Amino acid sequence: MLLFFVSCFSFILISRSMSCKPLLPMRNRLILSFPIAWGQLSSFFMSFFHRIKLNQVLMMKPLKKMTTGPSQVLQVQDFPGEEKFSLLDLPELTLDCILERLSPAGLCSMAEVCSSMREKCRSDHLWEKHMKQKWNRLIGDAATREWQCQLASRKRPSLCGLDRRNGFKKDLLFRVWPFTWMRPNLECGSNKPRSDFPVDSIMCLYLSLENGKFWFPAQVYNRENGHSGFMLSCYDAHVSYDSRTDTFQARYSSPGRRTVEENIPWDRLRAPPISTPPHELHNSDCLNDLRPGDHIEIQWRKSKEFPYGWWYGVVGHLESCDGNGDHCRCHYSDNMMLEFNQYPFDSRWRRTIINRKEHKEAGTEGNGFYGGIRKLYANEEISTWKGLRPSHVME
Repeated sequence: MLLFFVSCFSFILISRSMSCKPLLPMRNRLILSFPIAWGQLSSFFMSFFHRIKLNQVLMMKPLKKMTTGPSQVLQVQDFPGEEKFSLLDLPELTLDCILERLSPAGLCSMAEVCSSMREKCRSDHLWEKHMKQKWNRLIGDAATREWQCQLASRKRPSLCGLDRRNGFKKDLLFRVWPFTWMRPNLECGSNKPRSDFPVDSIMCLYLSLENGKFWFPAQVYNRENGHSGFMLSCYDAHVSYDSRTDTFQARYSSPGRRTVEENIPWDRLRAPPISTPPHELHNSDCLNDLRPGDHIEIQWRKSKEFPYGWWYGVVGHLESCDGNGDHCRCHYSDNMMLEFNQYPFDSRWRRTIINRKEHKEAGTEGNGFYGGIRKLYANEEISTWKGLRPSHVME
């Protein structure tokens, strides 16, 4: 069909060129008419595809019924003989309500329509909802600081880590465009060049998370696929999302080697609850409040060259106490018993005693070093740890 149009319009344009000008020698006539015909033909097709693009997206006839399918793309019932109008003619509030119901993929598609829609679809208030729904649990203060540092280090704006080899839908159109050296203006009448979206926008952060380009700090429960040596622990790592499997991969920093773990599900990740870096001792401010039965996390590391991990435990009774709640005086003692019930009773890891008054990093190279303590108050945190507890006592 396209070849038929090219042939017909080439013949018409050449004929008009011959009839409107004095007769010239055949050689000169061909030389002069070919560039004119080619230029007019190119302009025609640019305008033709321009109209097709805008009519497909913007020009819709009055709607009797508008619904959203599973993919949340607007489905319009068309009625012949009725006057057309533009989507941009809708009241501002109505248009905002429509955009708020679109998925992230739908917003990205609508942002490709024209400059007016691009500005609307990239606004933070539309993306903030999607950000909170999917990423609010993992993107804490540490990840926010990491993102701000990355923004500050960028020398020029980019498409926020989007792979330019794949590009947007417009780039795909250009690769199949018959005249690859011509790029039509699809900006709804605007002659301004198309600009990238702001790198400090919520849309940019969301897409950088989704495509896995942004590695952000988080903590991983039971690292290395639940290895027995890390059971009921939580270690700092930099993680990246894999949208194909809906899982994460993590990079752990250890002396002399870097460990990478893949296929980590969402429920084994959390945002760091406190700002203490993994190599620093946490300032314990809850020691005088701890009583038998309280749930805690304590820092522990194999040696002083390693980073701390957070280990789950409970406050137990001292050996001098019979465990009777009516007569228990353990909370008045300077010493405090911590229990890690995932280990058997005769394990050296089952219990440890710390001093409330003079607590600092304590331990040996053989048993490791215990650091700061944080008390768990939220039932959600306690339930998460209990859900990770192994079904049997580890050897």
